[in-house]
Amino acid sequence: MLRLFWAFFKIGLFSFGGGYAMIPFIQREIIDVNGWLTLEQFMDIIAISQMTPGPIAVNAATFVGYKIAGFWGSVSATCGVAAPSAIIILTLAFLLKKYRSLRWVDNFFVGTRPAVIALIVNAAYSLGKNSILGIKDGLMALLALLGLYVFKINPILLIFIASLVGILLY
Repeated sequence: MLRLFWAFFKIGLFSFGGGYAMIPFIQREIIDVNGWLTLEQFMDIIAISQMTPGPIAVNAATFVGYKIAGFWGSVSATCGVAAPSAIIILTLAFLLKKYRSLRWVDNFFVGTRPAVIALIVNAAYSLGKNSILGIKDGLMALLALLGLYVFKINPILLIFIASLVGILLY
């Protein structure tokens, strides 16, 4: 369980930009480095993590931990992914309060934005290439994008609709 904690601690420590930006790091650590899950199992966990309330990274850590080592595995992984953020936020809050007027502090936040966007695009590409395997999958993804951005369908409703369509098609 210490390995599980440490794997998710590193994920939490070295990934910025929220859950979607963390997906490539989680995938690398869970599948490539430790071999705890298959890509298919990982994709299922990411899908479930997106549908359940709460941050994706915390949900993914909880589900992965449970799959690997049961209840205590989920506790270990969840604490691992949350600990760096708590430590960093407390430290930053102290430092920002003290040094907010410095220009380099502002420049740091401006500079990280493009990197976060690149991580999110990478996550979308990585999940997309492993999820869209045929015409039906591509059509579902296209319709979901249209539903979100053109017709402004509520994402929760869209997930529900996609689940029903998935049951019917697959």
